[in-house]
Amino acid sequence: MGKRYFGTDGIRGRVGEYPITAEFMLKLGWAVGRVLQTKGFNKIVIGKDTRISGYMFESALEAGLSAAGVNIALLGPMPTPGIAYLTRTLHACAGIVVSASHNPYYDNGIKFFSRNGQKLPDEIEEQIEELLERPLETVEPDVLGKAERIVDAAGRYIEFCKSTVPASTSLASLKIVVDCAHGATYHVAPSVFNEMGATVIPVGISPDGLNINQDCGSTKPALLCETVKKEGADLGIAFDGDGDRVIMIDHRGEVVDGDELMFIIARDRLRTGSRFNAVVGTLMTNLGLELALRALGLDLRRAKVGDRYVMERLLAEKLILGGENSGHIICLDRTSTGDGIISALQILAAMLQSDKSLHDLKAGMTKYPQVLINVSVTGGVDLQRPPIQEAVRAVESQLGDYGRVLLRPSGTEPVVRVMVEGADAGIVERHARELANVVRDTLSA
Repeated sequence: MGKRYFGTDGIRGRVGEYPITAEFMLKLGWAVGRVLQTKGFNKIVIGKDTRISGYMFESALEAGLSAAGVNIALLGPMPTPGIAYLTRTLHACAGIVVSASHNPYYDNGIKFFSRNGQKLPDEIEEQIEELLERPLETVEPDVLGKAERIVDAAGRYIEFCKSTVPASTSLASLKIVVDCAHGATYHVAPSVFNEMGATVIPVGISPDGLNINQDCGSTKPALLCETVKKEGADLGIAFDGDGDRVIMIDHRGEVVDGDELMFIIARDRLRTGSRFNAVVGTLMTNLGLELALRALGLDLRRAKVGDRYVMERLLAEKLILGGENSGHIICLDRTSTGDGIISALQILAAMLQSDKSLHDLKAGMTKYPQVLINVSVTGGVDLQRPPIQEAVRAVESQLGDYGRVLLRPSGTEPVVRVMVEGADAGIVERHARELANVVRDTLSA
């Protein structure tokens, strides 16, 4: 069954445009409550990031859940992975996140966690959508849901984050710039690193409801790069608006992306005796990571783009580490979902144990030049047409074992993404443009 509202990461859109409206969120809260409440589990937690519309949607969801007879635990502004953690520890039947992640303030969305702190399966989302088509029916007044505010939510999550590295880990030797993107980590991340002894220079910690992700955070690291160099810091850490992604900056001001961070974590896990044979990436994961993992005796398993698909592959193959180059990294041996703070702590622990800088740790992996071109299309997309396939085979033949070609239609806009990767930047650029022209000419003929 095709889903009308749910995408790969919940429901998201522009505030005020259906379905991102207060009226829809009221009905959504009721439908979620009806589907997810079970005997012995009759509480749902709600957390949000710092965008202004979160107040409106938190209240609407609360009303809908109460109408369904479900109790509510309000967490306030909290990182998405913190909401996943508290869903488990508060023994709730589900967790609701009001966030649009790295999007601007005028967007918002809803994500859900099951009671084990993982994304809802497709069949549950389909049941919720089915109920959305029915009239809202309020339970009897004596069984309406009650709401409580969890005043120590941030403190609980901070302690959990610190517990994911050895208790002896001290960051006292490190000077760290932490960019919270004026988002959900603003009151959590600096405390985690401070309490572990680091000298912390926080930026992006003054949310006003409108400045989330604005010229800062993991998607716009220029401010962090500049601050790291200006302050003479050992490194910088940048989160996105809801805290499930992280990228880092080394002491030279160079970006260390999700692929490089996964390599560092994988190598450190092997050092400490973890037993696993593969890491899960996506179709866009850099070839350099695949080759670096191979040198460690590990395979790279590629899933479709999206952390949801990475998680599915991790669970299916009982693996512990996966992620995307955007910095959404999942350490399943530490927590149940992608977590920016916990991923950063794994890197810091590896630095301290190896007595190496972040710049030196990433040197074990060489990123390959990667060029991505979007080709606008109209109508149907048939990438199996002979001129396209012949062009792909020709490029692959020239790149050999040290290059990659990927063509894929976008799931969100009318374009075909043409990606070419290889050892020589100039050759990669030329092949990508030639292949994009073939795709454009063939599909428009």
